Amino acid sequence: METVVIEKDINVYCVTAKSFPDGILDAHKQLHGLLPSKERKFFGLSRPENGTIIYKAAAEVLAEDNLDVETYVIKKGHYRCITVLNFMKDHQGIGRAFSELTSDPDIDPNGYCLEYYYNDEDVTCMVRLKDR
Repeated sequence: METVVIEKDINVYCVTAKSFPDGILDAHKQLHGLLPSKERKFFGLSRPENGTIIYKAAAEVLAEDNLDVETYVIKKGHYRCITVLNFMKDHQGIGRAFSELTSDPDIDPNGYCLEYYYNDEDVTCMVRLKDR
């Protein structure tokens, strides 16, 4: 496990999955269909709400974008993280990573689980730590 710093807030567009975990892929497909294919960062955001997990596929807002889509802000700060290689072949890898990450006593109780998809095969799973 390592700690990374997100230096500034990241504005993202979001598409909420209809269910978790079954609706995740559809939410990402819908999001990719809305956005022009430019270099941007893609994420997944999840957190428990009222006994169920809410999942949002997310993509970085670029300056030239002008979409009428839900937005969210990924807060700057320190994040504990674990990278899962070949996540499509290791379907339980993301769950295992977040199970380990969320057991950390220093995580932000108002935070969320953050997935950063930096390529088509690998993902970094992160949880925000309490402000220092």
